[in-house]
Amino acid sequence: MEVPGLAHNITSPLSPCEGMIKDLSLDALQLCERDGSKSSELEELPVPQNIKISNITCDSFKICWDMEPRSKERITHYFIDLNKKENKNSNKFKHKDVPTKLVAKAVPLPMTVRGHWFLSPRTEYTVAVQTASKQTDGDYAISEWSEIIEFCTADYSAVHLNQLMQKAEVIAGRMLRFSVFYRNQNKEYFDHAREAQESRMLRSVKDNSGSHGSPISGKLEGIYFCCNTEFNTGKPPQDSPYGRHRFEVRADTFFNPDANLYFGDFYCMYTAYHYVILVLAPKGSTGDEFCKQRLPALDITNNRFLTCKQDEGGDGSLVFHHAQDVILEVIYTEPVDLAVGTVAEISGHQLMSMSTVNAKKDPSCKTCNISVGR
Repeated sequence: MEVPGLAHNITSPLSPCEGMIKDLSLDALQLCERDGSKSSELEELPVPQNIKISNITCDSFKICWDMEPRSKERITHYFIDLNKKENKNSNKFKHKDVPTKLVAKAVPLPMTVRGHWFLSPRTEYTVAVQTASKQTDGDYAISEWSEIIEFCTADYSAVHLNQLMQKAEVIAGRMLRFSVFYRNQNKEYFDHAREAQESRMLRSVKDNSGSHGSPISGKLEGIYFCCNTEFNTGKPPQDSPYGRHRFEVRADTFFNPDANLYFGDFYCMYTAYHYVILVLAPKGSTGDEFCKQRLPALDITNNRFLTCKQDEGGDGSLVFHHAQDVILEVIYTEPVDLAVGTVAEISGHQLMSMSTVNAKKDPSCKTCNISVGR
């Protein structure tokens, strides 16, 4: 069962207990940092055995274990020691605003541990458990600690990604027309593509930029493209953080009714600029199948970020629009032949400060964060 109120009744972090654990709540898991010492009136209680972790999400997990029947009826509470894996010394205090010890009323197992204030996505944790019996004087008799178990939290689920997408839609702004996708790199990148890759740009695994819980980071293979235009010219900007040479390709080469579009992420880097990652994949491709299982799909003709429609008032050709108020990073999931576009040097500057390579998301931004681990 899930302990009632765990995700809602949290109060401010508690100060360390001196030599024992105080009763925090009869109804919910609460947080406490302590020195790990036992009550002076130690009585033998069963040590949890064969700990099992299941139903892991980005900010919750279920835990259960076996116990010997001796003194089982005396158990009133469980103590759970939860630490990020890199913290090798369980007795070493962390900053008091980062609690790691949990106290739960003894409830039927399995028990759900849930809390975005101490669990983050894609993070390795260690967990150990004690059984405890509350005494009449308020102290606890406790068992030895169980064995230490390791587990890793999951990526954002579809529910979390939809919440993130809804926040991005709020600030996306009006739609501007565009006609090309472009990719900036240095001259050596394109020379290498011609000489060693049969004049093709090859896919690479997405880096760890953006939200820590993004299911595409470190997994999805593709090639980054941009499509944002300057509102006064309707053309791509002449400055770029990635290099002075630019590959341009007609938008309909990638973006057409034979492709699927997915929302991938929404983030910022401690600046006023916000970024939206979209994934463009040919229908039925490996990248398309990957995204179908993990990302919210977008209607290519009607969404707040990137659209492709037939020009009903003209010759029926495709017309493309992008959101004005976010910087779009479009990942195309297939290799690209340089022959389908053109490479030329741009006249602007290389603005290195604007690079998003392995950029860390600002966890304090209220615009682009949701109430799960960052």
